[in-house]
Amino acid sequence: MTQASLDTVKTQAKALRQALQAQGMTVSHAQALELVARQHGARDWNTLHARLSQRNAPPELALGDRVTGHYLGQAYSGKIVALSGPAAHRRVEIALDKPIDTVQFDSFSNWRSRIRGTLREDGCSHSRTSDGTPHLTLEKAPS
Repeated sequence: MTQASLDTVKTQAKALRQALQAQGMTVSHAQALELVARQHGARDWNTLHARLSQRNAPPELALGDRVTGHYLGQAYSGKIVALSGPAAHRRVEIALDKPIDTVQFDSFSNWRSRIRGTLREDGCSHSRTSDGTPHLTLEKAPS
């Protein structure tokens, strides 16, 4: 079976719970998570959660690492110049190789040579645009 994301399996558990409830069977959310975990070949929910969390973990980041990604819809490459906080709430500052324009209007521009953000464990920012896209995504550049 293909590895799903944590969001996907949580959605599956919610759908399973609703389907069973429609058939007159009441199960808790925790029970639904356990059932979905077994469908994905895991012994229990904690095992599946650990497996999926480990798979989605970003590479370790360090000062000076070369990185690429997108910031407010613009592709960038650069170097990490500041880094702090735990993996689930990591603050990062990146000096860009080339400035990027973070405004998508013809009437004005906002050129940035450094960007900052707070990242989740998957390398995406907590902050999102109105369409749900993360403000910042980050990947280690190939060496």
